[in-house]
Amino acid sequence: MTLDFPTISKIVGVDDSFKMPTVLMGIMFNKEKREAMFKEFLEYEKDVSYDWFHIYFQEEYAERKSKKQDFTPDSIGKLLAGIVTPEKGKVHEAACGTGGLIIKTWDYQRKNTNPFTYLPSDYFYQCEEMSDRSIPFLLFNLLIRGMNATVIHGDALHRTAKQVYFVQNDENDFMKFSSLNVMPHTEMTEQEFDIREWTQEPMEHIESPFPEWLKEVMESEVR
Repeated sequence: MTLDFPTISKIVGVDDSFKMPTVLMGIMFNKEKREAMFKEFLEYEKDVSYDWFHIYFQEEYAERKSKKQDFTPDSIGKLLAGIVTPEKGKVHEAACGTGGLIIKTWDYQRKNTNPFTYLPSDYFYQCEEMSDRSIPFLLFNLLIRGMNATVIHGDALHRTAKQVYFVQNDENDFMKFSSLNVMPHTEMTEQEFDIREWTQEPMEHIESPFPEWLKEVMESEVR
């Protein structure tokens, strides 16, 4: 079984590819439905070392002419991950797209760690992305892999943002999916993520409390 266009559309439940980002984003906020969908995806593809949506998104949604929007090839992503990835701590990427390079970084870290001592809490990914169409795929990729991350949905240069999403592996277990929270539009959030202006009304969505073991990682040096 393979994750081709028809298969992805069938699992998500869309009959038109341009409905995909909106439908997928809605599913991300329904934990029960989201995790059932994750398990169905994993029946088709168990290799989580690459972005399953890379070709799908680039062919269907990338604004390559108007915004010069393109994505890092897997081979380049793997090379970069091997060169710049720290053993542990926090990694930042300012233009994540659907998360291809972040996935390669995560994959490099987990494969270079003893599987018996690997803990998701040793790693944190700070992601920024402007495209409304990319965000649902990026959240999907982080959540299904049990990663710990923040996702700033906004302009990395002008520091405007729509929302800040907090993805966390509650049980610190690499076999578990992550939960999804939305950060409040408070002064503390603005200071923490250097946000100068909100361009969308705040959302209320909390699935789990902030775990104590993540504080040290969040406060560590960004690589």
